[in-house]
Amino acid sequence: MTALTPNRAEAVAALADPQRRELYRLATERPIGRDDAAAALGMPRSTAAMNLDRLADAGLLTVSYARRSGRTGPGAGRPAKLYRAADAELAATIPERHYELAGALLAAAAEDADERGVPVREALDAGSFAAGAAIGAGCADLEEALTLCGYAPRAQESDAADGDRDAASRDLVLDNCPFHALATRHTALICGANLELVKGLATATDDARTPVLARTAGRCCVEIHRRPG
Repeated sequence: MTALTPNRAEAVAALADPQRRELYRLATERPIGRDDAAAALGMPRSTAAMNLDRLADAGLLTVSYARRSGRTGPGAGRPAKLYRAADAELAATIPERHYELAGALLAAAAEDADERGVPVREALDAGSFAAGAAIGAGCADLEEALTLCGYAPRAQESDAADGDRDAASRDLVLDNCPFHALATRHTALICGANLELVKGLATATDDARTPVLARTAGRCCVEIHRRPG
């Protein structure tokens, strides 16, 4: 049975980087060492090691040690650290949904609420913000983070027609809800958590715009607005 990625938010954030995505692809084909990875991608060995370890920390790669020369005993050298894709699954759906992330956030919120004696909704909002911040930290800007999470961001029509407006100052609507079925059944709970997740993305990417609730049929309940002034 295929295992689920231990930390969905961290896994998504780790794969936001193009170099790490390519390293992950290589590791799905065969076990790779740091020297192999550096040579394949033309990067310094230290950079390859850092990125491979990030993927391993996110649960996407497993680590083992082996002597590549086949020699044993004194003088054989230290075993090489090898990385291979974990038996993990990142599900894809069309339109894009992330119910595994929602489930992880809800489960973590229930545990946190029990431990701290706070309402589940309070724990869920805090955990959602933290998850958004973790994902956003691996992205170049808010639009990239929103796209990575499946929100399908686009500029408001008034801004889209304004070719002179800087992209980072445009109001955004999110054409897709990654948690659609849950949001339909548990609107207040899921939309509140969704807002906090997007706030975390915005905070981590140093974006000056503000995510707000603006429920509209057929798209995500969150919009991104320019701050007044």
